[in-house]
Amino acid sequence: MSAVAPQLPAPDFDAVEAGTTATGAVKARARIPWRFLGNRVLFYLFTLWAAITINFFLPRLMKGDAVTAYLARNRNVTPEAAEALRALLGLDTDRSLWQQYLDYWGLLLRGDMGISLLHGMRPVTEVVGQSLIWTVGLVGFATLIAFAIGTIGGAIVGWRRGSRLDALIPITTFLGTIPYFWLGLVAISVFSVSLGWFPIGKAYGVGVQPEWSWEFVGDVVHHGFLPAVTIIIASLGGWMLGMRNMMLTVLDEDYVMVAQAKGMPNNRVLWRYAARNAVLPQIQSFALALGFIVGGTIVMEVVFSYPGVGKLLLDATNAKDYALMQGVFLVLTISVLLANLLADVAYAFLDPRTRQTEA
Repeated sequence: MSAVAPQLPAPDFDAVEAGTTATGAVKARARIPWRFLGNRVLFYLFTLWAAITINFFLPRLMKGDAVTAYLARNRNVTPEAAEALRALLGLDTDRSLWQQYLDYWGLLLRGDMGISLLHGMRPVTEVVGQSLIWTVGLVGFATLIAFAIGTIGGAIVGWRRGSRLDALIPITTFLGTIPYFWLGLVAISVFSVSLGWFPIGKAYGVGVQPEWSWEFVGDVVHHGFLPAVTIIIASLGGWMLGMRNMMLTVLDEDYVMVAQAKGMPNNRVLWRYAARNAVLPQIQSFALALGFIVGGTIVMEVVFSYPGVGKLLLDATNAKDYALMQGVFLVLTISVLLANLLADVAYAFLDPRTRQTEA
């Protein structure tokens, strides 16, 4: 009897790639996960409606209102003007709560968030927009840098486990446990007061007019360097520790061992197989970090007197400027939901298991 020759796999078949969770082996069957994305969009739309509804009712459940707080600071306002202010802010007692709720939605759909009494009757969208630029420009850039350095550094430390690079984990973790206000004050005391290298605070120099020029951009970078560095130092440990721990888990997977046994270059195994799968949980954490950029920087902006959204929210709360508070909360909610939605989309395309849920 003649022996039947065993069938060999196709030359372009890679068993290592077929065993990974985020590789090109499934590209032939990869498709857009419409059902998954549709469900997530519906969930986030419902969450947005709930957040806007809470945003409407919460100030009205608090004691007093924005007009009462405004009258306490300006006693020369007539009763007629006070009633006009209440009507302008949607606090008219002649209209029912349901009618006020519908009016609030109508204003939002037209992009009108009301006016800010704290900022001289300026539109809330204009006030929040100006502060949002500073927050996103500084904290967003610092978060991206911290995420990139922490993720890449954590992958390298995890790959070279047992080496001297492991000392970076306790060092960065310790720096991350230091209260931020103390870290910021120490940085100001050393680099601003003692050495005079950087300004004490603000986004640009006193008397400088904002304009699109290299001189103004350089002044903004000079003022923002110290708070950006403190943000990176405070958040670097979390990114590095998370990536390092995921790398230790992934390195014990069979497909990584098979790739190494096949003699693949270490750089290819590290970045194409191990790090590519270990980074997936980091994406969700990064989405949350992007979402909370808008409202999670109050301490930094207060310490450095930075004109961002966090300080704006604190000032609006102290002045009981409810329209401005609602505007900031709304921007915060939308930023968190959008960041998580983008993370879900990225996760769906990076992890084939998400697409398999539709099968």
